[in-house]
Amino acid sequence: MTYGYIRVSSDKQTVENQRFEIQRFCEQHNLQIDGWIEETISGTKSYNKRQLGRLLRKTQKGDIIICSELSRLGRNLYMIMEILSICMSKECFVWTIKDGYRLGDDIQSKVLAFAFGLSAEIERNLISQRTKEALARLRAEGKHIGRPKGSKTNPTLFRLYKHDAYIRRALEKGTSQAQIVRRLHTNRSTLYRYIQRFCYDVRSSTQPI
Repeated sequence: MTYGYIRVSSDKQTVENQRFEIQRFCEQHNLQIDGWIEETISGTKSYNKRQLGRLLRKTQKGDIIICSELSRLGRNLYMIMEILSICMSKECFVWTIKDGYRLGDDIQSKVLAFAFGLSAEIERNLISQRTKEALARLRAEGKHIGRPKGSKTNPTLFRLYKHDAYIRRALEKGTSQAQIVRRLHTNRSTLYRYIQRFCYDVRSSTQPI
C-alpha cells in the first residue's frame, strides 16, 4: 500500500500544494496512492494523537508513506527520528519529495536507523538523569516531593471539600451517588474516595453508584 500524508498547521494553509507535489511525484515514479491522510494540526502535537499515529499502527512491511518534506511528520528532530525508527522496525518506507529522503532497506537506511535508535536512547537517559537531579535538588532544599503531607487524612486538601455540606445533606436524604456526581460535575471514583475517607458517619445510608 502507498499512502500520501498531508499535514497543515492551520485552516488557512492549503493542502492542495502538498497533494499536487505528491501526485506529480507518483506519476513520475509510476506509483498509485492507495490512501490519503490529511490533517490540520500542529506538528508539535504527538504523532500518537494525530491521524499519523493510526497510519503508523496499520502500516505493514513494504508499505510506502509519501509526504512533501520531513517537517510534515513533526516539528522537532527527536519526534521525526522516532517516527522513522518505527517505520524502519516495521520495514515500511518513507519518501519525502522536497528534501529527497528515502527510508528503505538499504545500508544507508540501516545506519540511520541505528543512529535514530541510539539518539532516542541517549535522550531518554538524559531526561531521566535531569529528572533525578531536579528531584535531588528539591530534596536538598527541603521541599516535599509527591502528594502533600496528610492528603489522605485531611479533607481540606480534596477539591470536593468545598461541597462537603452538600454531600453530607444529600447522603442523609438518601440521594444516590450517581445523582451527586452529576450535580457536582465530578467523577465517580473521586466522590467514592471522598465518601469513604471523610463521610463515614453518613456513608452507610448511601445508595451505590
